[in-house]
Amino acid sequence: MSSVVRPYGDTTGDGMVQVSFTLPVPHDARAEGAALQLATKMGLDPAMVVHAKAMGPSFTFFVVYGRVTHLVNLDEVQVVEREYPLLSAKEVNLAVRSRLRRKLVVVGATVGTDAHTVGLDAILNVKGFAGEKGLEYYREIRVVNMGSQVTVDELVERARVERADAVLTSQVVTQKDAHVHHTQEVTAAFRAAYPAGERPLLVVGGPRFDPAKAGEYGVDRVFGKGTTPREVASYLVHVLAGSAA
Repeated sequence: MSSVVRPYGDTTGDGMVQVSFTLPVPHDARAEGAALQLATKMGLDPAMVVHAKAMGPSFTFFVVYGRVTHLVNLDEVQVVEREYPLLSAKEVNLAVRSRLRRKLVVVGATVGTDAHTVGLDAILNVKGFAGEKGLEYYREIRVVNMGSQVTVDELVERARVERADAVLTSQVVTQKDAHVHHTQEVTAAFRAAYPAGERPLLVVGGPRFDPAKAGEYGVDRVFGKGTTPREVASYLVHVLAGSAA
């Protein structure tokens, strides 16, 4: 199998892609011309506006279809691979009980102005996500779900009071990189509040985070879209309870 591939649209290797964007112009013929100009500058040739819809009086949303000449070399793709075993709930509980010899404490929240708790609840709440029970289901994990719009100071203080082993934050709002700024505020506050080597494990999740940039964000682990509770529980056990890989 070739390691060099190109996008697939109608036929193999035709290079066709579909992109969407919004321009701050009213919906008219001039707006569609502007969308085509932008698509051409992006490298789509030929390009077609296949959908245009007014978003109020001053904005237009576009879907553009066209061909690109760029190739992708799969050998150059870098991703964060899971380096720990995926455990069952029974295995997680056993590992915590036998190695940690107490319950593993997890404090979770969405921080700052972010009011979205769907991702956080999918991991923490017993109902879980994708057919898997959340961390509340695990007998040997004690979960403190602080909910949304928690201040950084409140999160740090609650983690101290609960003697948290891990702090999970979920960030969905991404305007002006709010998710990155909030996460960096959290990590800076925890590093300031705890002696070196004693702070909780810091884990962040959200659809726009890059798992490869955990160090840049200042956290120990990044989980992206589609992450299940089992993956998070297995990671926590791997790091905090020393599960064998």
